Amino acid sequence: MAREMEFYIDGNWVAPSRPKTFDVINPATESIVATIAMGAAQDVDRAVEAAKRAFPSYSRTSREERLGYLSRLLELYDEGSDEIAALMSLEMGVASSFSRGAQIALGRAHLATAIDVLKRFVFTEQRGETLLTREPIGVCGLITPWNWPMNQLVVKVAPALAAGCTMVVKPSEYSPLSSLRFAEMVHAAGVPAGVFNLVNGDGVEVGDAISRHPDVDMVSITGSTRAGVAVAKSAADTIKRVHQELGGKSANIIFDDENFDRNVALGVKASYLNCGQSCSAPTRMLVPHELMERAARIAAETANAVSVGSPDAEQTELGPVVNAAQYQHIQRLIETGVAEGAALTAGGPGRPEGLERGYFVRPTVFSHVSPGMTVAREEIFGPVLSIIGYGDEDEAVRIANDSVYGLAAYVQSSDLVQARRVAAQLRVGNVYINQAPWDPAAPFGGFKQSGNGREHGEFGLGDFLELKAMAGYGVEAAA
Repeated sequence: MAREMEFYIDGNWVAPSRPKTFDVINPATESIVATIAMGAAQDVDRAVEAAKRAFPSYSRTSREERLGYLSRLLELYDEGSDEIAALMSLEMGVASSFSRGAQIALGRAHLATAIDVLKRFVFTEQRGETLLTREPIGVCGLITPWNWPMNQLVVKVAPALAAGCTMVVKPSEYSPLSSLRFAEMVHAAGVPAGVFNLVNGDGVEVGDAISRHPDVDMVSITGSTRAGVAVAKSAADTIKRVHQELGGKSANIIFDDENFDRNVALGVKASYLNCGQSCSAPTRMLVPHELMERAARIAAETANAVSVGSPDAEQTELGPVVNAAQYQHIQRLIETGVAEGAALTAGGPGRPEGLERGYFVRPTVFSHVSPGMTVAREEIFGPVLSIIGYGDEDEAVRIANDSVYGLAAYVQSSDLVQARRVAAQLRVGNVYINQAPWDPAAPFGGFKQSGNGREHGEFGLGDFLELKAMAGYGVEAAA
């Protein structure tokens, strides 16, 4: 990497408008691994100007031209996947095996899906004498988080490119290195100058400048609910479209059947994926009251068997959390859980034994959690699971829905009729029944304070398009 002190604007790597920097910390060692330039409103202005200038020509490119750019980008992504995986482990501490097997894989799936969707997407439709056209919305501001650096970057960039939009990207300052490498790939793929622009910086300055900019037509942000609120407020004066994928506190309802023990163990592992730093993580496990002790025992055994350590070690399942602030946030919430009377079944405050340096968190399980406790309501964003008891199916649904969030939920039952009935009642954007695999073509997004809009597949592409109706187009002329 040689681009840390530059931004990618109008097809070139350029110097920032001012000498402000930010140190990127390896969370496993607490050492500085890179120093990046931090942008200002002037840098955003340059990037937006380039994107606005590029939009008229790029928005008129053919489907085949855009497929060419995306296909070449996918080839480059595949060629550089090991490098990007290593950068993600370095900048955010994700275990190398997970970085290669999930972080890289999901980004690739979104690129491949965007290509498949673009091949068959219907941009024009005739209804009588009215022609409906779906046209690129314009200049897009794309604000991405640190927890899934490639997944959340590609899931925005790929549909924006497919739609014919131009864009200004702001990655998280905590995980910028993989995004800078991706920008080099966009350039090498031959994407025209000004279509893709990248400015590093924080949300308070660069994110706000993007959200407020009068020439930005849409902002898509993945982040905390707090950040989503700030973006929406900044964007309000210019009435731009705001797409938000925000926080979550997903419930995992496990019913009493022959798979109960297995489902509890799998639920613990699922809540710890990416060190618990996923907005859709099933961090509220709901079990029948009479099976609470059994669930607590299985969950503790599973948590205690998780390997925590250096991201580079092949046996490592959990690396550190992203930074000191996140580590302290998780510690405070674990201590709050203990103070409020939840039963600490596994883990607890402090680092795992033998790890004296780095932002490592002990895989933690609370059992006998009541729905009103802080650990059952706040998004912890770390390897902390809360087990909550319920009396019957109706109560399980009430507890699951009793949250300000509504991103995802999980239902485990050998009775598929029951599972479907419960899934239909859950106020969330995504429900996964019986360990269902992730589907990159399915829409992803939330109800309530988990955001608005949908990503993935044709639904993600649709969010970057405006719908125009041309009445009186004429049947004969449209044929």
